[in-house]
Amino acid sequence: MDKSRFLVLSGLILAAAVLRLIPHPPNFSPLTAMALLGGACFVEKRWAFVVPLAALFVSDVLIGFHGLIPVVYGSFALIACLGFWLRTRRTALPISCAAIAGSLLFFVVTNFGVWALGDMYPKTIEGLLTCYVAAIPFFGNTLLGDLAYTVMLFGGLALIERWLPALRQPLVLPAGGPTRG
Repeated sequence: MDKSRFLVLSGLILAAAVLRLIPHPPNFSPLTAMALLGGACFVEKRWAFVVPLAALFVSDVLIGFHGLIPVVYGSFALIACLGFWLRTRRTALPISCAAIAGSLLFFVVTNFGVWALGDMYPKTIEGLLTCYVAAIPFFGNTLLGDLAYTVMLFGGLALIERWLPALRQPLVLPAGGPTRG
């Protein structure tokens, strides 16, 4: 990957992580957008995980850690994998769908973690359902934040690529190259 493009992508992700430090509504965060951008745009898959996770870790050092950090980081890594799907589909509809899927994935995984690892809910199906129902009021902010930050990051990258064409990178083609339908 071109060093300049690597630095631009890393800078966008780090800038998004810094936004976690300013006051914001609960669950209105750039996490999904950071992971999606990393998965979609870093050519080397290791950087798709390392850069967003490192930015998340740095911001967590300042915000503070909690018992569900492994679950949050695990969901974050899974969302980066959704970004891999975007590599050949970086247009508005697939990006929007991936952001919504990322919101749902984060909701399902982290609230399962709250139920499984915490002591707020009984370890029964009813306890699990109660946990998910209790989290519904926060999901609206999750979805809005994920969509807003996804537009900011992917849109920001598109603008940068328009202003600096040398930073453009062709879409990653699937193995075997293009096909005809």
